[in-house]
Amino acid sequence: MSDKTALVISAHSADFVWRCGGAIALHQGRGFDVTIVCLSYGERGESAKLWKSEGATLEGVKAARRKEAENAAKALDAHEIEFFDLGDYPLEMDRAAKDRLVDVIRRVQPAFMLSHSLEDPYNTDHPYATRMALECRMIAQAWGHKPGEKVLGAPQLYLFEPHQTEQCGWKPDTVLDITEVWDKKRAAIECMEGQQHLWDYYTNVAENRANQFRRNSGGQAGGRPARYAEAFQSIFPKTVDQL
Repeated sequence: MSDKTALVISAHSADFVWRCGGAIALHQGRGFDVTIVCLSYGERGESAKLWKSEGATLEGVKAARRKEAENAAKALDAHEIEFFDLGDYPLEMDRAAKDRLVDVIRRVQPAFMLSHSLEDPYNTDHPYATRMALECRMIAQAWGHKPGEKVLGAPQLYLFEPHQTEQCGWKPDTVLDITEVWDKKRAAIECMEGQQHLWDYYTNVAENRANQFRRNSGGQAGGRPARYAEAFQSIFPKTVDQL
């Protein structure tokens, strides 16, 4: 494993694609090993197209969602993808599932983590995943949890963009230029055959965020003409040596 790592905690198996696929591909290309954890497949609540197929079954829908996510992770060159298969609508984690996520966090030792907004009235699985990410991050830092293991430091948790930002109390403070890896993100998006209605929506989101990157990048990113970008909200203070 690289000495530079990152961890994505995705409520459902497609969330990481729409919301931080560019960040995954970009950091992989810069020497990071990015691990993705999908807490559920989104088989109950985010697979309507698959359920409309004649003869659809729960296990068949889950298998299709897993394959889509594996193909998307491959398109993004992700280091690893892991599926917890905890179910969705609602997503719930018991103590064993939390311990499993803590084990992943400690194994990966991420420089930063990515998950959902802290509010989402349209899909409560999303903020639940982030609350679990925060709780397990805390546990992973505890010297008394499985004494003798390497404890976690203090990685930033970035909240990626929800579907309707104005309803989710989400305010971005970081905009990432993903132009150089856009082709990989679009390829990953097109792996999500069960949610084809979102392909162009998230392409448009990336174009709009690039507009904001250009508007704000003077003096920071040299005003370069980004065409596609992703935005994030950081949870913890950023520690810097200069502004």
